[in-house]
Amino acid sequence: MRFLARKSECAAGVFAVVLVIAATGPLHRANAQAAERTGKQVVEAVCASCHATGAKGAPKIGDRKAWSKRAAQGLSSLTEHALKGIREMPAHGGNMKLTDLEIGRAVAYMVNQSGGKWIEPASAKDMAAERSGEQVVKGQCAKCHQEGVGGAPKIGDRGAWRPRLSHGVEALVRSAIRGHGGMPPRGDQADLTDAEIRNAVLYLYNPTAPAKPAAATAAAAPKPAGMLKTVGGIEVYLGFVSADTIRAYPEGSVERSMHGGVPSGSDNYHLNVSLLDRSSKEPIKDARVEIQVEQPGLASETKVLDPVVINKVPSYGDYFKLRPKTHYVITVRVQRPASPRPLEARFERRQY
Repeated sequence: MRFLARKSECAAGVFAVVLVIAATGPLHRANAQAAERTGKQVVEAVCASCHATGAKGAPKIGDRKAWSKRAAQGLSSLTEHALKGIREMPAHGGNMKLTDLEIGRAVAYMVNQSGGKWIEPASAKDMAAERSGEQVVKGQCAKCHQEGVGGAPKIGDRGAWRPRLSHGVEALVRSAIRGHGGMPPRGDQADLTDAEIRNAVLYLYNPTAPAKPAAATAAAAPKPAGMLKTVGGIEVYLGFVSADTIRAYPEGSVERSMHGGVPSGSDNYHLNVSLLDRSSKEPIKDARVEIQVEQPGLASETKVLDPVVINKVPSYGDYFKLRPKTHYVITVRVQRPASPRPLEARFERRQY
């Protein structure tokens, strides 16, 4: 089993959240020791205090419906949530002595006790490597896509792939994650992360595109994760993805055409905000959303975000320049028609 060193794409089907999954921070490397506990041992000692009963809104172990939604995010994303903490759950499940490997094992164990078929990582090395599109396709997808078995579009047949990309790369990625037609979820390889599936989709469309050099990938600086704040009964998801990543998507894809096209130059990032009603979990599409990106005491840029719809799900976004080795304070202001004043969610991000 492999774990991504970067978290993916929150709420299924929402572009912002998918970007959140695509542009994430690294899992801290843990020293794989023989004495490290199994997933079952960690769950019984720590996680069960909430997950056994569903206390504080935690998904209850054995609740297939609750866990299936989370499993759709990929194991790396769930592990990152546990490492950093989310909603009522503290970082490392409230036990900072747990290694990253032990937490990864615990997540896999709870998923498996709730209908999943994941494999617990054997070592910290299993949690560090992201497979390329070529590796995923040749190892799994080619079984059908090489010869077009069952009507599967062949590798590199752009004419067959373009209609499938008409709603955007992320829509196709979500379809691959959920399963479509004769293709089972995640291509029948449950340990594929969301980002690895995205790599595979891009490779299937264009196998001749140059891959990132392995050395550059290994040396790449960590990217901070997507973020979530709740204000006034609204869940505010803030996601980041580099313009370079979007520029690599196929021509004609929805993502490349947003906001008049991908800006040229370095250090540009697409900031995307998804708003969900905390009670109903329904997307909020009638808001005016403004973002202020500030270098405290130095410079500030404010934009009203454009409404965007990806895979029929509304969100808001635009491009900003985020320079490396810089600390930013990002304020999201949400003004709904019936609200007398905007709500504010404040985030901090260190650009590496």
